Amino acid sequence: MDSFLFYIQICVMLCVALVFGQLMRKLRQPAVVGELLGGIVLGPTVFGLLAPGAYHWLFPVEGIATISREAVIKIGMLFFLFVAGLEIDISQIKRRSACVSLTAGTGILMPFAGAVLLVFLWPDLWGVPAQKNKLTFTMFMGTALSISALPVIARILVDLELIREESGTIVMAAATISDLICWFLFAMIISALDPTGLSLKAAWTSVVLLVGFAAIVLLGGRLVDQRVFHLLQAHLPWPSAFIGLTVIVILIAAITTELIGIHAIFGAFLVGVALGRRFESVEKAQVTFYQFAVSFFAPLYFVSIGLRIDFASHFDPVLALLILFVACLGKIGGAGLGARWGGMEPKKALVVGFGLNARGAMEMILASVALEHRLIDERIFVALIFTAVVTSVLSGPAIKMLTVK
Repeated sequence: MDSFLFYIQICVMLCVALVFGQLMRKLRQPAVVGELLGGIVLGPTVFGLLAPGAYHWLFPVEGIATISREAVIKIGMLFFLFVAGLEIDISQIKRRSACVSLTAGTGILMPFAGAVLLVFLWPDLWGVPAQKNKLTFTMFMGTALSISALPVIARILVDLELIREESGTIVMAAATISDLICWFLFAMIISALDPTGLSLKAAWTSVVLLVGFAAIVLLGGRLVDQRVFHLLQAHLPWPSAFIGLTVIVILIAAITTELIGIHAIFGAFLVGVALGRRFESVEKAQVTFYQFAVSFFAPLYFVSIGLRIDFASHFDPVLALLILFVACLGKIGGAGLGARWGGMEPKKALVVGFGLNARGAMEMILASVALEHRLIDERIFVALIFTAVVTSVLSGPAIKMLTVK
């Protein structure tokens, strides 16, 4: 019965992703927008409200089918971030390192400052959580509004065929930096709440280990040349062997980053950046990987985001819209300003700002952990989830409009 339910879940999610994704393509919008909206329709907000019995049967909170679905989605995200990394041009990042640094820096500072002002100017808006741990709560809100969603950003850029362009490379590089900084800050916040949590020394150790690991992976990728692939091709079945070896390397990198204390997707992304699309002999295998990740795993992930949301419960429209406004103003304005200072044209700088504004599941994860630790209440949690979804949905159409020639 569990296997039967699991297969139905995957089938229904893919059908919803395909239908809504195609609908968005007909409207000349990125497919990811349709997948996110399709997930909301399939989730507790619409389907769960109209047919609660059927919804709870199809998507139970617990059980083997639910665990299996989440496992497939997590594995799929590793593969999708890997193929997104393949599209990153390291030489472009080196040439525009100042622009990337400025974009990442201002893209964190401005939304963080906006969140701090929001908490201090309207203290009564936040209720008990802000009164109990005001400093910690303020730090959390700043972090939550500063983070970006690397998987969502990658999918938008892939859909719009911008990931190899200069603006796409800067967005992906800046998103990686800002997300790592935000995860570090969040680890500090949780350690302040939980005596058994990550200490400051351990957090700094994680950062040092991550930098070292990234250097090893990127340098190792540069050292792998055409002769290595010819040697493998001569002794192993091709391209199946390359795909198998790549999966092993991705999983090892994901395990390593998890052990370091950073999300596994960063390990998979680093492997993709390290390998890149440099050699003709592996292009066919990489294209196969790319198509399966984009067509199967990515749609499942983006539909699954909507399954976690119930806008009908604890929704405070004033709080939600205020957080959304400050988040968008801070991230689009901050990242866009940084990109402009870095030498980008005004329109391209705005593309970068809207690209980094997508928050997706990264903000959802932060909000979920904060709710578990009682740092926020259900009302703030729903407002943050609302912001994560709306910013993700808005980014694609905004970038599309700005890049139409």
